[in-house]
Amino acid sequence: DVFEQPQHVGHKKIEFHINTEIPAVLQINSEKEEKNGKKVYLYATTEEINNTGFGRIFPAPSSNDKMETEEEDDEIPSEFISRRDLEKNRLSREEMEKYSVFKNYEPGDPNCRIYVKNLAKQVQEKDLKFIFGRYVDFESEVERNMFDIRLMKEGRMKGQAFVGLPNEKAAAKALKEANGYVLFEKPMVVQFARSARPKQDANEGKRKK
Repeated sequence: DVFEQPQHVGHKKIEFHINTEIPAVLQINSEKEEKNGKKVYLYATTEEINNTGFGRIFPAPSSNDKMETEEEDDEIPSEFISRRDLEKNRLSREEMEKYSVFKNYEPGDPNCRIYVKNLAKQVQEKDLKFIFGRYVDFESEVERNMFDIRLMKEGRMKGQAFVGLPNEKAAAKALKEANGYVLFEKPMVVQFARSARPKQDANEGKRKK
């Protein structure tokens, strides 16, 4: 009998357009609200109950998904560039085609080091750290030690840099998000750094031919 009662009350609630799982106490309230003509308030109470009661189970996944995407940027310290700023100041593919530096662009073979070129004269290591530091977990000593920036300021290599990142995944993400980013009015060209070994193989291949 005890279990059957809420079911009957539940059918009555359907008539009032209220969630069937709302406790019986609300049925009394709903009748009072109707007499006073305060239906708007009734729906507000059902919403409140949904937020605090059974309804919370259902909306939780979608709201959590939103929170996760928002938190992804929040987790990155403010001392580094945000994803929004990266996207805002990055050239589109169509725009990249207009620049000769992107003419024969190839990302290269994935590894944990990236090569950056077409850097403006005034670029300093701190500028590169501001951009690429977002791909490093500074709480991890291992990742901190692997993060390495070598900016060339003189000679033929001027305007180029090598950035060592914790792993291949971080490097791939950095390449995808930072390639074409306009720094001091010049778009950066970001590629995977080539190791010495492939160059030797290429030279040997040329000799054989």
